[in-house]
Amino acid sequence: MPYLPPSSCPVCGNNLTITIMSCDACGSQLSGSFTPCKYCTLSDKQRLFLDTFLKCRGNIKEVERTLSLSYPTVKGLLDELLYALFQTENTPEDTQDHGASAAEILDMLEKGEITAAKAAEMLNELKTKN
Repeated sequence: MPYLPPSSCPVCGNNLTITIMSCDACGSQLSGSFTPCKYCTLSDKQRLFLDTFLKCRGNIKEVERTLSLSYPTVKGLLDELLYALFQTENTPEDTQDHGASAAEILDMLEKGEITAAKAAEMLNELKTKN
């Protein structure tokens, strides 16, 4: 059974470099310094999210249902994944919405994730920001 290589060094946490590649058929080996693909360095959580996101064809509502997560959590995971893959200038924390839109707030209320009082408070905060 093939195992997934670790995405980072278990000692210091830095990236690992592949140094030996071998052929299962003939036993030939090639050594050197090979950088793994950017998808190979994703954490298990990021791989699971990416697989789910692709299976859901990028439909965030479907990802929410499949993983039983709220919209802000799914958006946060997507931001984290994009940062891991493309090392954008912003950190994942910088790219996350610091407040939900009115539609997202009403969606959370409908799902029972927040109370009516909390929804009213969030909508008032949103109104004062704009």
